[in-house]
Amino acid sequence: MTVRIGVIGTGMIGRDHTRRIAQVLAGGTIVALSDYSPEAAEKVRDELAPDAKCYASGEELIAASDVDAVLVCSTGSTHEAYVLAAIQAGKPCFCEKPLATTAEGARGIVDAEVAHGSRLVQVGFMRRYDAGYRMLKKVVDSEIGTPLIVHAAHRNPAVPEQYVTPMAIHDTMIHEIDVLRWLLDDDYVSAQVVFPKASRHAHSKVADPQIVLLETAKGVRIDVEIFVNSRYGYDIQCQVVGEEGLANLPEPMAVTRRQNASVATPILTDWKDRFVDSYDVELQAFIEAAAEGTATGPSTWDGYVAAITSDACVTAQGADGAVVPITLPERPGLYR
Repeated sequence: MTVRIGVIGTGMIGRDHTRRIAQVLAGGTIVALSDYSPEAAEKVRDELAPDAKCYASGEELIAASDVDAVLVCSTGSTHEAYVLAAIQAGKPCFCEKPLATTAEGARGIVDAEVAHGSRLVQVGFMRRYDAGYRMLKKVVDSEIGTPLIVHAAHRNPAVPEQYVTPMAIHDTMIHEIDVLRWLLDDDYVSAQVVFPKASRHAHSKVADPQIVLLETAKGVRIDVEIFVNSRYGYDIQCQVVGEEGLANLPEPMAVTRRQNASVATPILTDWKDRFVDSYDVELQAFIEAAAEGTATGPSTWDGYVAAITSDACVTAQGADGAVVPITLPERPGLYR
């Protein structure tokens, strides 16, 4: 079965997903496109999906009889409404993060999917599909004993003026929030944020760097450095300390050079290059599940938990170093 897919939002990520489905992946075809800018949707159609129909709204696209599954790649404030519409239509839906802009909105999606009775939504937490993280998880699960401590870092070369302090959580660390839960098979119970000496490269609207301290239900302590003006590159680090050893996230493959009396290894500067393969793997998984009328991978529950945790971390940013508790409701049976 070829899954007929509609893409809502044809900006950078929507365009790239359209390209990979049309040119790289198997089992899916783009039949519909929609964007708040009709010209943007038409441009993507002309360049990548000439047989697709452009719709005036995401709701019309979801309702189309020849659309089997939906990709929501539009601005974050629209995600909740589109995902709810896809669930109501009974169509598998891939939603880029965030699932919703509030924890309350994400909970509404959880409730709608539970009422439907089966999973339809996959959230775009692509790090779970990264080869390096999957290798790390295999080692953490079987070789280094019980995890005790996690040290992580998320570094960007620079951010624009519109990037403000809470975005360090909602836009940047959101990926660590999800992938570390998955890596440890654990939930968070508290958050704390401390601010080291500020970088002179940070503009006035963002406190940079930050260190987020998390505690899990099993007692693991996590520290995550968020440094979005690191200058030198896009650098993702993760080390898990266990009772019998420790394990590091592998570095991206690169050629080490010996030249001009020095040894050097290139460092990536663009997040899209760092995780390009994981996007392919996550969308292939979505297509294969959608062919069966379902969804796998990061769930609406994972998106909801990420929203709750993010809100707690943002609260901790303004709590002058105080520890902020994280309380989760009971997990519905659909996600156990």
